[in-house]
Amino acid sequence: MSRVAEGVSPLELADYQKAVRLVLRHPLVTPVYPDKAALAAVRRWAGQLRTDLMEVLGYRLVTTADTARLQRAQDGLDATRPALTRAGRPFDRRRYAYLVLTLAALGRHGAQVALGELADAVAADAVRVDGLGLDTARKPDRDAFVDAVTWLTERGALTLADGSATAWAGDPERAEALYDIDREILLAVHHPTRVLQHLTSVTALLDSSGALGLSAGRAAQRRDQARRARRLVLENPVAYYADAGTELLGQLRAPALAEDLERLTGLTVERRAEGIALIDTSGRLSDIRFPGGGTVAQAALLLAARISAAAQRSGRHALEPLPAPTAAERLADRARRVDGALPSRGLVAELVHPAERDETPPYETSTGEVPEPAETRYPFVTHSWLRGRLREIIAEYGAGFAADLRGDPDRLLGRALDLLAAMSLIVRVDGGALALPLLARYRGVTARVRTRAAAEPPAQTALFTDDTAKDSTP
Repeated sequence: MSRVAEGVSPLELADYQKAVRLVLRHPLVTPVYPDKAALAAVRRWAGQLRTDLMEVLGYRLVTTADTARLQRAQDGLDATRPALTRAGRPFDRRRYAYLVLTLAALGRHGAQVALGELADAVAADAVRVDGLGLDTARKPDRDAFVDAVTWLTERGALTLADGSATAWAGDPERAEALYDIDREILLAVHHPTRVLQHLTSVTALLDSSGALGLSAGRAAQRRDQARRARRLVLENPVAYYADAGTELLGQLRAPALAEDLERLTGLTVERRAEGIALIDTSGRLSDIRFPGGGTVAQAALLLAARISAAAQRSGRHALEPLPAPTAAERLADRARRVDGALPSRGLVAELVHPAERDETPPYETSTGEVPEPAETRYPFVTHSWLRGRLREIIAEYGAGFAADLRGDPDRLLGRALDLLAAMSLIVRVDGGALALPLLARYRGVTARVRTRAAAEPPAQTALFTDDTAKDSTP
C-alpha cells in the first residue's frame, strides 16, 4: 500500500486530517450540512481523500458539485448512530419508515412540494404497510412525519421556502409549509448498492457477505483483512483481541495498522494487552462523548466506577466470571431481530442476493485444523446488584439529575447500561452485565454535586416609601 497522505505536505497535514475526520463523522456533506464550510474543506482534498479512504479502509468517496458522500463498507450492525428527532431523541421504527417513504414520494414531485401534499403522498403509501399508516388528523403521526422531513431539511435535501413545519404539525388546517427540492442531495442521501426488496436478511448488506475467498489470491485477501482490521479499530471504541477472528488478529497486532490510522486521522492509537483503541480525547471524530454531560452520561460514569471496583474484588467476594457472546453470536442475534420484521411479499427467489443462498463461510480457510481460541471470561454483575448501585447513586447525586429520570430508576438504568455497552465497557447479557477490560479506565471516579446558593427572595416593592429611611445596602 502506498504511504497514507502521500501527496500532503507536512505543513498541510493537520488540515488534511481535519477533512478526514469531518467526512468520517459526517458521511454526507452538503452546502449546509454539517456547516457551510464543510463541503469546501472536503472538496479541497477530494482526490487524496478518495485514494486514502479506499486504500486504508475500503471506503468510497463520491463527490458532486453539491455533495460529498462516503460509502462505508459495513462489517456489522451498529445501533449506536441513529437518526435523531428535533428533540434529539433516536428515531423509532415509525419515523424511519416515514423517512424512507418521504424519499420515495419526493422522487415523484417537481421542484417544490407543500408539506400537506407530501404528507398525503406518504400516507397513501403508508396505508399499504401493515401496522404503519399516517393519519394527519393525529398529532403523534404529524410529529413523526415532521421529524423525518426535518432530518432531510437539515441536510439540504429540502429547503423551506415559506411557512412553518412546526406550525403545520400543530394545526394542519391553519398552517402550511412549502419546500424546494434538491434532487442531487436526495440521490446522495439514499443511493443503495443492492436491490433492497430482494434481500431476505439484513446481513446481505454487510461487506463480509461479499468477502474474498482463496480464489482472489493471498495478496488480495491480506489487503481485504487489513482494511477490515482498520475499520474495526476506527468504528469501535476498542477492538478486543479476544473478540477478533483468527484472520484479523494478526492484522490488529501489526505495527502498520497504528501507523496508517494515526497518519490518516491525526489521533493516537493505544495498545493494551486486551486490545487496541483509537483515542479521541477531544471528540473530533467520536459521535458519542464519554464521559459526557447530562443525567444518563453522569449516571453511567458513576455506575462504571462501581462495576470496575467490584470487578477487582478477590477471594470469596470476587465476581463470577462468565464468557461473553462472540462477535458472530451478537451479529446473529441482531440480524435475527431485524430479519423478523422484513416483509416477504413481493420477493422474487431468483433475485435473492447470491450470498444468502451460499452456505460457505465468507472467508475460506485451509483444510487443516484451526485451533479454537481460548474462551475469555469476564466478571458478571447481576441486574439486582446494578439496581442497588444505581439507587445509591441517585441517593447521593440525584440532586443534579433530571427529575424525570431520577423518578424512574429502571429507565435511567437501562439507558446508562446502553451507553456503557455502546462504549464497549460492558456487554449486556441475560440477568445482568459483563465488565469488559476498558472499564478499568474509570476505576476510582469520584463526583461532587454542585449546590447553588439559595437565592435571596426579591425585595418587595413598597407601595408607599418613607423618604427618611436609610438604605442599608453597602
